[in-house]
Amino acid sequence: ELSRICQWVKKQCASFPERIVGISCASSQNQVEKIVPRFPFGVCAHWSSLLLRSRMSFMARTVARSLVQASCRGIHSTGAVQTPPPPAAAVKDSSKEGRITCTMIPGDGVGPELMYAVQEVFKAADVPVDFETFFLSEVNPVLSSPLEDVVRSINKNKVCLKGILATPDYSHTGELATMNMKLRNELDLYANVVHVVSLDGVNTRHKGIDTVVVREQTEGEFSALEHEAIPGVIECLKVITAQKSARIAKFAFDYATKHNRKKVTCVHKANIMKLGDGLFMRECERISKLYPRIEFEKMIVDNTTMQLVSHPHQFDVMVAPNLYGNIIDNIASGLVGGAGVVAGSSYSAEHAVFEPGARHTFAEGVGKNIANPCAILLCSSKMLRHVNLLHYSQMIFQAVQDVLKAGKVRTKDLGGQSTTNEFTAAVIHNLR
Repeated sequence: ELSRICQWVKKQCASFPERIVGISCASSQNQVEKIVPRFPFGVCAHWSSLLLRSRMSFMARTVARSLVQASCRGIHSTGAVQTPPPPAAAVKDSSKEGRITCTMIPGDGVGPELMYAVQEVFKAADVPVDFETFFLSEVNPVLSSPLEDVVRSINKNKVCLKGILATPDYSHTGELATMNMKLRNELDLYANVVHVVSLDGVNTRHKGIDTVVVREQTEGEFSALEHEAIPGVIECLKVITAQKSARIAKFAFDYATKHNRKKVTCVHKANIMKLGDGLFMRECERISKLYPRIEFEKMIVDNTTMQLVSHPHQFDVMVAPNLYGNIIDNIASGLVGGAGVVAGSSYSAEHAVFEPGARHTFAEGVGKNIANPCAILLCSSKMLRHVNLLHYSQMIFQAVQDVLKAGKVRTKDLGGQSTTNEFTAAVIHNLR
């Protein structure tokens, strides 16, 4: 059985022949576990997910777990996988060397492959960042790290680079709160910010778009408060509070002030949901009076979506409840090139989590080397700016911009035929 698994692994990737030979010669699972940590994280996670989806035996699943656990066992630096020293020593040494430790969550779908691209770029740019990596997944719970461990890491590091977590349409456990909801609530990541901006070299209908969507993401329709009142009748509770509405409104106006923005648009449906959305709208209006230099307007959500696709330049900063913000994020992302080119971030009072702005796992692209790493690279640039590594942030941002503007290397979503690896190599070539 182990031999059959090894033959399967050999077919998946020919890029690491000496290590493949080592696996082929392995006579026990322990020997396999000693070999797999030397593979890059993206390869380990991809193989493990394929093994779990296959109909192989218990040993195959055990080897799959070994792959991902070995790849996530400790801190990934910008180079190879390292076995970490005790946590206290790691923090102390990192401080002495001026290095920063960030939590990394590769995510589902093509997430591990894209994170590998980030690590390659960081290594080439010699970025002084170490990654503490945790595989978190709701669709692959066997491989997933405990949520408490991930939260503990982010609480310690204060900053995280995160891929997209897939959310199944049906909960087999009956639990309604998704992994994303739990993570946001545990860390109180109340503000999601997506900067939707046109990029040179990306062909779109509208040019010169520069809009920021601020979304409240700890309440609203995403409260996971649903129940079946009687058979065939489901009640879903939408929770809106004055405190959280005022908090997100203040965040939006503070963001506008800090980034020299001129206008904030409150998106609502208060004409129908007079109490819930009415409260959100009134709190935004109340907070707006504290910022007299910033223009404030209110717009019904259905009109907002129409205006966004027809006249997007009228919007500057938009603030919205959870569901509306989620929809607007994705519509706006489509206007500038799609999920592959838009970066996002989520904030609490103490933490910052950077992830793609349009949340799609692109599961159909797993292992095909066709995913666009632009969005996650832009996220990594924003993360570096957040931790005051401004030189490295600008270096990576400019390299991505140069590759897109040149137009010679394009992934399929941008109308080209280039692979993930080719785009990553082009970014590395343009680092300066």
